Amino acid sequence: MGRGVAGHYARRLAVQLVAGGSGVKTVRVSYASARAPDDLDTRLLRAMITKGLIEPISSVFVNLVNADFTAKQRGLRITEERVILDGSLESPLEYIQVQIANVESRFASAISDSGEITVEGRVKDGIPHLTRVGGFEVDVSLEGSIILCRQVDQPGMIGKVGSILGEENVNVSFMSVGRIAPRKQAVMAIGVDDQPSRETLKKIGDIPAVEEFVFLKL
Repeated sequence: MGRGVAGHYARRLAVQLVAGGSGVKTVRVSYASARAPDDLDTRLLRAMITKGLIEPISSVFVNLVNADFTAKQRGLRITEERVILDGSLESPLEYIQVQIANVESRFASAISDSGEITVEGRVKDGIPHLTRVGGFEVDVSLEGSIILCRQVDQPGMIGKVGSILGEENVNVSFMSVGRIAPRKQAVMAIGVDDQPSRETLKKIGDIPAVEEFVFLKL
């Protein structure tokens, strides 16, 4: 169940990063596991992805039975890739990566080198974590909602953003920074318990070193 939850959150984050969800036509999902491909049933996760993409823009109710047919009807192509790892066969999945092609992103840094919106999730100690956004590795617990910021990597950034959220009584549950190299570009992923106000988000965006940001509600 935990791995399914990680896939659920990865899918929700990827979908919310799309600028104009109705334009999604191609999704690639990669499952990393030590199990053989024929010992890994991904129908439920595929149905969850279809549900998340189709239900917000239509009146169709998607379930495990009709998911594949509904995706085909709507011109949604979901391809699956299995990454075989060395490891314990007791663990169904090591990580799940969701990539959405040929769309614009609300957060440009979520676009990987291949030109797709890319997010990756895994379960740690029973809790789903976001572990990759585009080309940036992060590690943030998916319990609440997420603020993603891309900024120039420099001292004091965590403190500045944390202070703004604290002043507005927004509780930070988790924070992680992934960067290209010291003093270069970095992505900060911030888990929050509450939805910040527009004014609070504007204050974060007004920090000179912040180049883009997005709030994603889970």
